[in-house]
Amino acid sequence: MQYSSAVVIRARPAVRSQLAFGRGRYTAHSVRGLLILACAGQLTGCAHFQPKPLSARASIAGFEARSLDAPALQAFLAANHLAAPATGTAWNLKALSLAALYYQPALAAARKRLLAAEAARITAGERPNPSLSVTPGYDSGVPGAVHPWIVPLSFDWPIETAGRRGYRLAEARHLAAAARWDLIGTVWRVRGRLRAALLALYAARRSESLLARQESTRRQVVHLLEGQLRAGYVSSYEVAQAQIALNRATLAKQAAAGQRQQARIALAGALGVPLRALDGATFSFASLKTFPAALTRPQVRQRALLERADVRAALERYAASQSALQLQIARQWPDIRLGPGFAWNAQLAGDKEWRLGLSLPLPLLNHNQGPIAQARAQRALAAAHFLTVQTAALTQIDSALAAYDSARAQLATADSLLGSLEHELRSIEAQVTAGELQPLDADNARLAYEAGARNRLDALVSAQQALGRLEDALQSPLTLPAATVDAGRRANDAGAPGP
Repeated sequence: MQYSSAVVIRARPAVRSQLAFGRGRYTAHSVRGLLILACAGQLTGCAHFQPKPLSARASIAGFEARSLDAPALQAFLAANHLAAPATGTAWNLKALSLAALYYQPALAAARKRLLAAEAARITAGERPNPSLSVTPGYDSGVPGAVHPWIVPLSFDWPIETAGRRGYRLAEARHLAAAARWDLIGTVWRVRGRLRAALLALYAARRSESLLARQESTRRQVVHLLEGQLRAGYVSSYEVAQAQIALNRATLAKQAAAGQRQQARIALAGALGVPLRALDGATFSFASLKTFPAALTRPQVRQRALLERADVRAALERYAASQSALQLQIARQWPDIRLGPGFAWNAQLAGDKEWRLGLSLPLPLLNHNQGPIAQARAQRALAAAHFLTVQTAALTQIDSALAAYDSARAQLATADSLLGSLEHELRSIEAQVTAGELQPLDADNARLAYEAGARNRLDALVSAQQALGRLEDALQSPLTLPAATVDAGRRANDAGAPGP
């Protein structure tokens, strides 16, 4: 239900409100010109649709053309103060991280979501447009009129009340901030996935190398045992057991080769490039052999609980729900709509008529209770979501810290054990050289050392995996500098497929 009021002021009470065609100041041509001018004003500044077709064939062709030596990628690295590795130079984790930030489609999608959220701020800040009404009529009873057609003009000017535009803008601003934090979270996930893939490649390569050495030693053992079998010193059973162990070592080496290829595929996927882009590239694994202690400081943990991307995004969404509730409360108050109008009949001695209109809905049947209740529920849901996110972050961080400490302790034990095995191997080799022991004794000691080396590799990989989980949980600038995070936010998607 709407309530409207109108005040009409007449210069001559005997004359109807009209804007007549014919002789006089306002002719048919002048009215037509006024309407054309109004339509032109509506069209001024209008956007026009520009088609950008997306082709699966073109997209895959663009993806297959990506490479680590692309000039655009090199320019992106240079813009972030990092020279692209020269031919034959290894790519380290930092350079690979920037390449992933440039190519990874997940980041391109996150940046587009941020652009959409920022565009929503424009929508939130728009004011309602006024409207012009033209209602032609026919009246043959107007005294002295040459033409009986009349064309009154009226305007409708909506005015928002209770600060609604400000609340809309605040909600859109908080949602855009949440989208920015989501983008930062995506940067961390891309970097974590890349680090895990690089670690898997290192582990597969190192494991393949150790298993190749173990296979060679076991082949030597089989050769020695076969000679002793011919001399009658050992049974065929011992030779068979040694041959089985050799076959198992060969199978393990072949499995490691397959894991290395899978790790290469995973690394290419983490970078967002085709597998062939890794051909000829070398990688540095130096960063995967250090274990920073600074990440275990209490202040780093405390900062993460307050500054993690998902925590900040949840806070911004809660703030947006606050503004949404304020907006619904403000909608209890009706908007005002002004509707002034004017008519002038120059043929009748300049008779003028003004109309001042005002309309607003009457809040008789409801006071916007439903949307207000929904907005309150959404605010409560946003608060619960924030607590869930923060609690999950706390659990993830504490679990990662405990796993990191335990993995480092196991690595220290594996290092100590490997050192003992190496000392024993050197001692036995010296005794073999002195003729006190047989070459088979040295091979068996070497097998024990190689088994210890594999155990040490497993402990190292487990410790690095724990460190990776800790870095992902803390999202600390000690791991990924703010400049690198900003590089992921500012990348121009030049390497992304599509239009």
